[in-house]
Amino acid sequence: MVGVGVNTILAAVKISAGLVGHSYALIADGLESTLDIISSLVIWGGLVVAARPPDATHPYGHGKAEPMAAIGVALTVLVAAVALGAQSIHEIVTPHHAPAWWTLLILVVVVIVKELLFRRVLKVSEHIESSAVKTDAWHHRSDAITSLAAFIGISVALIGGPGYEPADDWAALAACGLIAWNGWRLLLPAVNETMDVAPPDTVVSAIRQVAAGVEHVERIEQCKVRKMGLDLFVDLHIEVDGDISVRQGHEIAHRVRDAVRAGNPAIVDVLIHIEPSGEGAGD
Repeated sequence: MVGVGVNTILAAVKISAGLVGHSYALIADGLESTLDIISSLVIWGGLVVAARPPDATHPYGHGKAEPMAAIGVALTVLVAAVALGAQSIHEIVTPHHAPAWWTLLILVVVVIVKELLFRRVLKVSEHIESSAVKTDAWHHRSDAITSLAAFIGISVALIGGPGYEPADDWAALAACGLIAWNGWRLLLPAVNETMDVAPPDTVVSAIRQVAAGVEHVERIEQCKVRKMGLDLFVDLHIEVDGDISVRQGHEIAHRVRDAVRAGNPAIVDVLIHIEPSGEGAGD
């Protein structure tokens, strides 16, 4: 919500200043900030849905809403980059006035504010391990980059004088390329998450180590982990002495489940399959 408030102010200032100061790079930057507002609201909505508890129609919860929101935002960024790029080319071939010098002051403030916002949101995304919030953070960084590109372009146009007016528009075009790269880079992890891509090997290895350390567990035959929103779900095949009773095997499974969940707070459920020692491979 802080990001939405900041972007609302920045978008209004940049678009107004761009129109008055004859800077399309600043206008493009303002439109990018407007996209930030939309993306933050979409991601906020995705997180609200993802936080809903499981129900009859969604027994595993609503976690997929989080990467789906990230996909929506990333696609929006890509579309915006193409649209702004096309308009930048139009401005390059259309004669116009040089931008006003005071637009540089606005851009300096914008770059500082957006970089601070990026670092704050990125820190939150790493803490809660959210691909959607991380996407939102990098959207703030892309906005800072477009503002920096606009600053360079306007500076060249002002220093170069007559004939250098399109430098501002070339800066806008370069910024569009950076925006598109960020959109593509953020799209892939979100798509992978919707396809249940495995988490980093360090996560799986830690789960295996904790499970193997439980008394009477002789071997971890299989370990699969998938991410659902902010939560992790684990499937474990463990080997135990084949001569113990069903009740004993059940108790061992519960101890493994409790140990694994205690080792990683993000794990909300552990499904355990008991195998007789030495006979479960490949089953």
